[in-house]
Amino acid sequence: MKLLAFESSCECASVALSLDGEIDMRQLDGHANHSEHMLALVRSLLADAGLGVSALDAVAFGAGPGAFTGLRLACGLAQGLALGAGLGVIPACSLAALALQTALPQTLVATDARMGEIYYGRYRVEHGMVTELSAPACCAPADLSCPEGEWFGLGSAFAAYGGALASVRKGLAGCNPLAVPTAEAVARLAAAQGEAGIVSAERAVPLYVRNKVALTVAERLTRGNRA
Repeated sequence: MKLLAFESSCECASVALSLDGEIDMRQLDGHANHSEHMLALVRSLLADAGLGVSALDAVAFGAGPGAFTGLRLACGLAQGLALGAGLGVIPACSLAALALQTALPQTLVATDARMGEIYYGRYRVEHGMVTELSAPACCAPADLSCPEGEWFGLGSAFAAYGGALASVRKGLAGCNPLAVPTAEAVARLAAAQGEAGIVSAERAVPLYVRNKVALTVAERLTRGNRA
């Protein structure tokens, strides 16, 4: 498959072009407004490959969970390009994309959801294929438990909430708190889904997991934060 993929669920955004498994990825770090730069990366990737958007089979994006603004950006870019070229869209879970970086088959992915919470999911990764063992969810760091068996931890939550997740990390066989989801991984997930994963651009939506984007003053005070 020929796929263009976006991932901007965290501070590190990226765009990738996958041509039958050969992937070229460009990454953005430290930009305050990724939307000003991601289309330029798209033009560069397509120009280097000598392709137009209409030559693609679909456009994929990291659907989340993650930063709401980033999820809307990736979804909007995928929808806009797909609509203009008459293509379908493949949403891919950002936690599952992160799981591809595991060093063991069983992976516990946990990312910083802000507001004193984390997003998490459990996955099995074999031969580059990701199987969801638990659906993406949101909880307080103290409520996350380490599954029985040999598991590898991935994600920013292990750095952001090191103290609260100390017991979980102790039970893991290994951990990489610096790993972030990438457009390359999104492209691999999308390619694995194939045509079965394609939806119309109008039906493509982010995977928010939770509805709230901010705490009320009372909630911040309850959690020990300043109003």
